[in-house]
Formats: sequence, C-alpha cells, structure tokens
Amino acid sequence: MSSTADTIAAARPAARVATRVPVRRTRPFALPEVRWAAAALVLFLAGLSAQLLGGPAWLWWALYLACYATGGWEPGMAGLRALREKTLDVDLLMVVAAIGAAAIGQVMDGGLLIVIFATSGALEALATARTEDSVRGLLDLAPDTATRLAPDGDEEIVKVTDLEVGDLVVVRPGERIAADAVVLAGASEADQATVTGEPLPVDKAVGDEVFAGTLNGTGSLRVRVDRRAEDSVVARIAGLVEQAIRTKAKTQLFIEKVEQRYSIGMVAATVAVFVIPLLMGDELPDALLRAMTFMIVASPCAVVLATMPPLLAAIANAGRHGVLVKSAVVMERLGATTQVAFDKTGTLTRGTPALAEIGLLPGARRAAISTEDELLRLAAAAEHPSEHPLGAAIVRAAHRRGQDLPAVDEFIARPGRGVSATVEDRFIEVGSPSALLAPADLAAATAVEAAQGRGQTAVVVRCERQPVGVLAITDEVRPEAAPAVASVARLTSAPPVLLTGDNQATADRLADQVGITDVRAGLLPDDKLGAVRDLQAAGERVTVVGDGINDAPALAAAHTGIAMGGAGADLTLRIADAVVVRDDLTTIPAVIALSRRARRVVVANLVIAFTFIAVLATWDLLGTLPLPLGVAGHEGSTVLVGLNGLRLLRRSAW
Repeated sequence: MSSTADTIAAARPAARVATRVPVRRTRPFALPEVRWAAAALVLFLAGLSAQLLGGPAWLWWALYLACYATGGWEPGMAGLRALREKTLDVDLLMVVAAIGAAAIGQVMDGGLLIVIFATSGALEALATARTEDSVRGLLDLAPDTATRLAPDGDEEIVKVTDLEVGDLVVVRPGERIAADAVVLAGASEADQATVTGEPLPVDKAVGDEVFAGTLNGTGSLRVRVDRRAEDSVVARIAGLVEQAIRTKAKTQLFIEKVEQRYSIGMVAATVAVFVIPLLMGDELPDALLRAMTFMIVASPCAVVLATMPPLLAAIANAGRHGVLVKSAVVMERLGATTQVAFDKTGTLTRGTPALAEIGLLPGARRAAISTEDELLRLAAAAEHPSEHPLGAAIVRAAHRRGQDLPAVDEFIARPGRGVSATVEDRFIEVGSPSALLAPADLAAATAVEAAQGRGQTAVVVRCERQPVGVLAITDEVRPEAAPAVASVARLTSAPPVLLTGDNQATADRLADQVGITDVRAGLLPDDKLGAVRDLQAAGERVTVVGDGINDAPALAAAHTGIAMGGAGADLTLRIADAVVVRDDLTTIPAVIALSRRARRVVVANLVIAFTFIAVLATWDLLGTLPLPLGVAGHEGSTVLVGLNGLRLLRRSAW
C-alpha cells in the first residue's frame, strides 16, 4: 500500500502549474526587421575587421555602405513616410547624419549609428510579436472541445465555440472547464488561480460558479453553460490586455519627444546656415562646408547617447541582480513611479499552501492523541495518497518535522469532502468542516471560525468519527515581503496598495503582516484594471507587481508592470515591462532606485551634450570652426557622455 501511495503522491501536480499559458512563439528570424538588423550587424563587423586588419579601402568602404543600405533603408523609408505626414522622424535624421558622416570620411561612425538604430527597431518588433503571441495563447487556456449532454442523455464531443448558453456539459477529474458555467450536479474543487488569483483550490458544489480555463480537481461535475466562449472571463482578460497594450503603444523616451522638436529646428538652422551666406555672396564650397560642419556639431548624436548609455547600463546592472528590464523606456519610467500596487498570491506570498497552525480539540485526549505532532502524523498519513493540494501541504509539513508516515489501508477520497483511511488500526478522516462537523461539535466549530477569521483555510481531522483537531492552512508569506514593502513606501510619495482576488479576511491578514494599509480584495481581472485606472486618474504613476494571468490587464495598463518570474504565467511575463527573474521582492525598490539614479545621470549628460553643441554651433556661426575640430568636439562630447553613463555598470550603482 505504501508503494502505491508513493506513486500517487509523486504524480501529484504542482499547485500553480495551471497558471501557465501555452504560447506559440514567433521565431526571431521570421521578422523582416530582425533579418535586416542581423545583416547590417554582420556587414558592419566585416567592414570593421577589414579596416582594422589593413584591408584595401575600397573593400571596407563597400562593406560599410552595404551596412548602410541593409540597416538604414527601413528607418529611412519610415522617416520619409513621416515627412509626408508633416512629422520629422528622428530615425530619418540619424540616417541623414550617418550619410553626412560618410561624406566627410567618418563612414565607420555612421555605420555604428545605423546598426544601433536597426537593432533597436528589431528588438521592438520582436517584443511586439511575442506579446501578440501571448495574448493569443491566453485563449488556449480553455480546451478546444467539451463533453455536452444531448437531450436524450447521450454524451457528444463538440467544439467549445459551438456551446450555447443553457447547454449541459460534463467535466471529469483533471479536465479544464470549457465555459463559464454553474454547477448542477457533483462536487469537486477547482484551481482558479488563472482568473481570481486564489492560491488554494476552491470547493465547488451545486449552485457554484465555475470559469472557463480553470482546472477541475478530483471530482466530476455537471455544469450549465452561462456564457458563450467569446464572452467568457478568459476572453475578456485577453480583450483587456490588448486594449491596454494599444494605449501604451506610443510611449516614448522623454528625450525622443524633445528630439523631434530639436530635429526640426536643427534642419531649419542648417538650411539657413547654407542659404543665407550664399545670398550674401559666399562661395558655394564655403557655404556648403559651413553648413555641413554645423549639421555635424548640432546633430543630436551626443544627445541620443546622453540618454541611452546610462539607461542601457542600468538595464545591464539590473539584469546582473535578477531583474530583466525590457527597454530603455521602461527603465526611464520606473524612476517616475509614485505608487506601487502589489498582487497577493505568488507576489507577496509563495503561491502554494502551507500548514500554519495545528489545534488540538478536547476529543483528542479521548482518542489517545496528546501532541500536535501526533495529530499531524496521523493526518499526513491519511492524506499521503491524496492528490489534493491541501493534502500535499499537510504531508510537506510532516516531512519538515522529520516524521515517518505509517502505511494506510482502505484509503477513500471523496471530492469536495476530504479523505479517509485506516492508520495504525484507527479510522482517520481529514476534510472540510462542512462535511465532517455536526451541529453538536461546538468546540471544533469555534476553532474553525477562528481560523477562517484569520483568513486561513480550516481542515478538520476526525479519529473514529470524533473531531480531534483543526489544521489551519494558508498561503506562505515571502520572508522579504515586509522589508520590500517598507522600502517601496520610503521611495514613493503614496503608500503601497494591495490588489487581490482573494477574500477580504485573508487579504487583511496578509496586509497586516507586510505593512500595507490600503487593501482592495475580491477583485476579478477587470476590477484590478479599474483600480489601477482609478489610481492613475488621481494623478499617480502606478507600478503594478504581479504574477498571474489575472494580473495581466493591470500590468499592461499600469505606468510600469513588473512580473514575478518564479511562478509567473507566460502571458504575464510577456506583458510585463520588467521581470524579477530571481523571485526576490527586495529587487523592486532596488530597481526603482537604480532608475532614479539613471535619470539623474541622463540629466547631467544632457547638460554636457547641449553645452558642447551650443559652444561649437556658436563658434561655427560667429566665426570659422575648422571641420576637423568640429568633428573632434562632437565626437569628444559623445565619448564623454557615453563614459559617464557607463558608470551605472558598477556594482555600487545597485
């Protein structure tokens, strides 16, 4: 019997596996932007190698120019299309600047600029494609087919899209529920983490609601369809995510917004520097040289590099410490956070059930159970063959205490009620209070109410049909949660808020443990999204931290979304702007602080860059700035701001 029980327990599914979304991922080289960027990079490296190895000038010039063509044609065409809409795109300006650099012999510098912009565009295209893949994958949570009961009582397999409101569907143990529905017959438990974020399975009986895409437990259910597939909660989550992504799609770096205005002014000034001297009698070569020098010294290359190296260095530093920040835009936005909203399950907690308390009842002494360890040993032995996650939590607690579990006989699992088994010649039952307690069991009922009042799940243990104990099970709080919340509160102008789909009592208990006072419980995905938008409407720049599919709409709509990578759903990891890879909450305040430091370095770099531009441009306008000196000053400012930004790579910057 023991070996059979071990086999069953080994096959027990992980508590939060159901939160994973199957995703059909776009291959990088299926995207034209990635192919062109890769070709540009290869040609640039080939040209650089030929130049450094002393190859003929015609060879490395040809390779560099091919790099210009492969990497620059797409941003160039995009810039020309923007011109038709009376907008000067910074990508077009960079292409023009690269061509200008080649015109004065700086072909390698221009090639590097082309590669940087082509690579940036490719990464953006890949991120967009992967996000779209994940949104489509969300709809794969619900099964493709369902078992429908025909009017004559026969079962038929139909497509989920063919289910109509009012259809009767059979859901067997371990199957995903095909539609939002109401239970008409049967009892089981459902893992609803994908929709509500609740960490523990929820008992389902007649009259209870079930959601499409959630995982049925050990019992069989007969349900009545309440909504068509396109109206289900899962489908609504996908729609909310897509809408939120479109809202954020046009987000830019602050400096990019400045560059567009600056670029218009620079082009106008360059034309004026060329035309006015001609009208005043200057020779064409002299006017062209002065205009070319002005365009070089006033071009926003140094301004671009004033921004990107600090942000990219901060991204690299964050990556070394277990936080994947997906873009420079995200790194810049993180520092502007004024309020952080935390999910509960899988974020502030581990997302798996754990035994919190053991309570002996008066009947324990009559059953010769004198200690908590003895009660736990008997309950864990009875639960060992079970597949229920609460049973797994009880077994884990016994193993942590070093207990050896005896073999059991006559094991029976009753879906929605609990389990029973003979352990050391004693009949042991472990299950829900509603199934195991009688009205006369007042002491047990009081202990159950106390545990539930603390936001815990109560499990009753009976020996020979007499209640002997109550086990309180809860979601384990991360040990670093309270320090992380305190650090966030010090960094932001508004206190953190808790957004959870769990019940109010459980949420309040968790909030007291970690130091959060603003608690919003019982939220479905669209409720979380509404809460984030309410905070934003009040003027807050909200960073949302979550891990589940139910958090995806809020993550997508937030000023910045951060996913906990340890147990995060694939959709959540794709939607989020940043991912905590090492599953450590203390990295949240650390990365916000790093972003703020990066923003300060960016401001310092912009002061340096604009000072150089102002001095060199004034010299060229009021005097005669030699072209080599203009190029040297321009390149020098570029190198200076680049090195200043790279200071954020140091470990002390974290």
